[in-house]
Amino acid sequence: MLSVSAPSRTLSSLEEMLESLKQRDENEKPKDCPPALPSRPKLASRTRPPSPKRAKPTTPEKRDVGFENGKREEEVKGNRGNVFGAKKGKEVDSSSESPYVNSSAQKEYRKRFWEKDGAKIYKKFPYSLPKFREDEWDDNISYFIEKKLRVWCRLKNRQWEPGQVQSTSGDEASVLLSDGSVAAVPVGELLPANPDILQGVDDLIQLCYLNEPSVLHNLQYRYAQDRIYTKAGPVLIAVNPFKEVQLYGNKLATAYRKKLVDSPHVYSIAETAYSQMMEDDINQSIIISGVSGSGKTETAKFAIEYLVMISGGNNQLVESELLQTSCILEAFGNAKTLRNNNASRYGRLTEIYFSAEGGICGANVQTFLLEKSRVVQLARGERSYHIFYQLCAGAPSALRDKLKLKGASEYNFLNQSEPLVIHNVDDAKKFHMLVKALNAVGISERDQEHAFQMVAAVLWLGNIAFQAVGNGNNVKVVQSEAVINAAALMGCYANDLMLALSTRRMQAGKDKLVESLTMQQAIDTRDALAKFIYANLFDWIVDKINKSLAMNKEKTGRAISILDIYGFESFEKNSFEQFCINYANERLQQHLNRHLFKLEQEEYELDGIDWTKVDFQDNQECLDLYEKKPIGIISLLDEESNSHKATDSAFADKLKQHLKANPCYTGDREEFGIRHYAGEVIYDTSGFLDKNRDTVHSDIIQLLSSSSEDLLKLFASSFADQSETTGSPSIHIKISDSQRRTVATKFKDVLFKLMQRLESTAPHFICCIKPNNKQVPGMYDNDLVFEQLRSYSLLDVVRISRSGYPTRMTHQEFSKRYGVLLPEDDERKDPLSISVSILRKFDILPEMYQVGYTKLYFWAGQIATLEDVKKQVLQGTLDVQKCSSGQHARRHFPELEGGVIILQSFVRGEIARRQYKDSLKSKPKVAKKENDEQLVAVMQIQSAIRCWLAQRHRNRLQNLKRSNQDAQKPLRKTSEVKQDLPVVEDLERRVLVAEATLEEKEKENAALKEQVKQLESRWSDYEVKMRSMEEMWKKQMASLQASLAAAKKSLGVDNHASHPGKPEGSPSPCGYESEDTTTSMGTRTPGGSTPIEYASNGVDNGGNRDMINEGLHVVSCLNRELELRKQHFDDEALAIAQLKSGQSESTSPAEDFRRLRRRFKEWKKDYKARLKETKSKVHKLGYSEVEKTRRNWWGKKSKR
Repeated sequence: MLSVSAPSRTLSSLEEMLESLKQRDENEKPKDCPPALPSRPKLASRTRPPSPKRAKPTTPEKRDVGFENGKREEEVKGNRGNVFGAKKGKEVDSSSESPYVNSSAQKEYRKRFWEKDGAKIYKKFPYSLPKFREDEWDDNISYFIEKKLRVWCRLKNRQWEPGQVQSTSGDEASVLLSDGSVAAVPVGELLPANPDILQGVDDLIQLCYLNEPSVLHNLQYRYAQDRIYTKAGPVLIAVNPFKEVQLYGNKLATAYRKKLVDSPHVYSIAETAYSQMMEDDINQSIIISGVSGSGKTETAKFAIEYLVMISGGNNQLVESELLQTSCILEAFGNAKTLRNNNASRYGRLTEIYFSAEGGICGANVQTFLLEKSRVVQLARGERSYHIFYQLCAGAPSALRDKLKLKGASEYNFLNQSEPLVIHNVDDAKKFHMLVKALNAVGISERDQEHAFQMVAAVLWLGNIAFQAVGNGNNVKVVQSEAVINAAALMGCYANDLMLALSTRRMQAGKDKLVESLTMQQAIDTRDALAKFIYANLFDWIVDKINKSLAMNKEKTGRAISILDIYGFESFEKNSFEQFCINYANERLQQHLNRHLFKLEQEEYELDGIDWTKVDFQDNQECLDLYEKKPIGIISLLDEESNSHKATDSAFADKLKQHLKANPCYTGDREEFGIRHYAGEVIYDTSGFLDKNRDTVHSDIIQLLSSSSEDLLKLFASSFADQSETTGSPSIHIKISDSQRRTVATKFKDVLFKLMQRLESTAPHFICCIKPNNKQVPGMYDNDLVFEQLRSYSLLDVVRISRSGYPTRMTHQEFSKRYGVLLPEDDERKDPLSISVSILRKFDILPEMYQVGYTKLYFWAGQIATLEDVKKQVLQGTLDVQKCSSGQHARRHFPELEGGVIILQSFVRGEIARRQYKDSLKSKPKVAKKENDEQLVAVMQIQSAIRCWLAQRHRNRLQNLKRSNQDAQKPLRKTSEVKQDLPVVEDLERRVLVAEATLEEKEKENAALKEQVKQLESRWSDYEVKMRSMEEMWKKQMASLQASLAAAKKSLGVDNHASHPGKPEGSPSPCGYESEDTTTSMGTRTPGGSTPIEYASNGVDNGGNRDMINEGLHVVSCLNRELELRKQHFDDEALAIAQLKSGQSESTSPAEDFRRLRRRFKEWKKDYKARLKETKSKVHKLGYSEVEKTRRNWWGKKSKR
């Protein structure tokens, strides 16, 4: 171990203590001592040499860790290609190609590496540890079975379930599952489970046991809580939630910018890249990978949005344009597939340039391998590019008429597969959003119209049909609407288009020949033209976007590149597109492996711990299968593509002939297979050669060059510039197919340039995971997730961490968490000494951990042991504290209780006194408040009543107004008259008069409303008075009726007294049986026409009889008059009372009331006079006793 000599500098007290401890440990050399404490690094170096190497438990033999000075330096340098952990002994074939061999950045890196880290490598043997195997868990499983701890067990359905070991019998273990059932599981199907404290950790490297079920369970646990981001060492795992989650926005971006949160997030990756770029002045890259539908595009959007939000807004125009580019590229480059409704069918690298102050000053977008075949051919259940459907659904009527657009179902390129509409997606709305985005990035309306015109031309080309002529070997174009519209949109003549699609011109010496095409050749030519137009249109739009984004770009050398590229693909039928896509993923996987191992090794070496290079699955053999010359697949494919007589089956046979010995290749007839890092894929060679050639005949280029559309001319000239030409650079271009570069070769060159660009940056990796194929939220398919983890080697990343030290804690964190396990004296030491003391005290084997400068590194399972001890210590401490606290509380409880009671009494007294004082002060206020509340309530009731009365009055006036208007409408003649100017003037004058009259009527109505209000107020008073008069009338009527009844009764008594000798029950001489009979008869004969006779002892008394009859007649008349008058007055009073409800036609109820009252008084006065007269007549009758009795009774009645 290297250290700085004493004379070079002065050591601090802490350093002196560390040196003394190291010297003591070297002298004592106990058997199970912890690793030696690291020494202070040299000031001139950023790193420090590693501590002495210690063999791990899995290493059966001890290795010498040093070299003799100056010995075997050449061997070490000869193996420096293994610095990233690649398999030892793998020599680079000179015939294979690599983007890193001639990279200046790679050479610079090697130079820096050997200058800084060569001394450390020089002191170590270049060997690798064995690759991680699941059987390395055997010893741990024995411990788990012995202690009956929680494990993961694989059931017969191949699913992992958690459980607890109950017992073992031979090679089987009885496991209690989480649902309460017991299962017999082979011991080989058991894996250790992590403690509960590690459930749902945000970094998989923190798990003690890094096995398949633990990783899957941790991801599922976090996914169920909408925590979709998880770290896997240096890789960020993003699980697609298939819904909106509240994990984004300006507030959260600010929190990550200010380091307030450190949980895994795409913002965290973007923030790390931005900070490192600003601090180290090194370009950064964010590489996003994943299968189709895993959310790569959305993740890239969030990364770009974060960089825009934190850049300061110095160039808002460029920032706004940058955010809008995603909408444009999605419309022209995304499509619906079987696995994703918005799948990117191209690769994209977005470079964002930053100024010295950190603001965005420009950007550039680079695209790779657009899937052109999707324009003309669709698989079942898929759609073409979104722009076709958006244009058909959302184009305005003017643009639709100009482009002769129809519905999407009318075009052959679109209706060959369904559905034409995506669920919950409005294509018309998307088109309007696209137009806004095009305007935002500065593409003019004229250029937009040209772009839409090219899209429509592609659609109409698909509707062009061909007809066989002659013997069927030749074809001609069917004259139709599609030909006319396509030619008009392309700016050429219909005949020229038909001729270019059905014939081919060739040069034979000095003669020019015209050859008719077959049906398949004509269809291929039409499709090639459509693909050529659309592919060049896509590139033209990208170029327009880049020109707009680069307007204010400053050359600062600072940039962050975001790579969103298609993921590994394997379908039932895989063609040339999948071949290229998977090739790109192989290259990216090698880039991932290189940098992951580099970062892992740098962290261990920077912290000064013992570290050996870790073996990993290298995919160089698969890349050699693609790239090796002259017998690589791409080389053989180009060779066959340049041969005009070659066929797809011949290509397959050639691959089998030359590559059958390659371990990554399998071949069978017209198919061949490649064993990729993610699994074997079988490719169908049908169409490989044509797609690789991507042939566009010179007749098509000449047709486009002669077009009146500038855009098509631009496409033709661009194609001519990129191709090898012969002859003069005129319109008549002859392209040498044998010399032209194929699609695979161009893609390989672009991919190499991409890798070289990424190699010059500091990478950050994001792997997007698709949790289920149904694209629904909340569903988690373990098998699907595991396949993706394995495809992108995330399990290898976890295993790399497992082979190293997955559990890492800083000295401060470790001492703070486990310092309670030491005595108080030890807790006063520095964090490093505390950590060492803890490790010694609990007999942690030195081989199971290493002490770094800043961190402690543990093998899997060591933290769980310390956690168990800590739990026991804390539980014992809690028990002791509980008993001590209880005893102390019981001892002092009586004294405390007495003091509390006294204190409570004083407090309650003080509270009562304050409440009493407050009540005295607040009593007037409360009373006033209550009065105010009552007054407010009264006012509210009054206002409600007044409002109701006013509304009712208004309604009455409105009804009255409408009735008046209806009554005043004159009868108009129905005859037609001529409308001339005098009539119009007369009508205008009448209108003015009518308006004036209407104003007068409104004033009159207002006056009437006021009068009505006054009358209503007076009517309320009259109503009270009428009620009092009615009561008085009722009393007076009752009095008169009582008087009349008494008079009738007295007459009956007088009658009876005048005939004392009449036997009881005998008939009366005058025909009256009783008083009631008399009254009823008098009522029935009010006129008194019935003769009444009185007999007394058989003596006729004619004079008295006449007088009595006259008196009875008068009384009967009075009774009849009383009844009639009562009925009359009641009717009139009822009529006056009905005036208020509108049932009476009288308009002066007060006058009627006064008149009725006057008449009643006059009748009452007259009736009293006649009643007195009748009394006097009755009084004059000559009955002595009867007269006296009658007189006395009547006198009393009269006094009443």
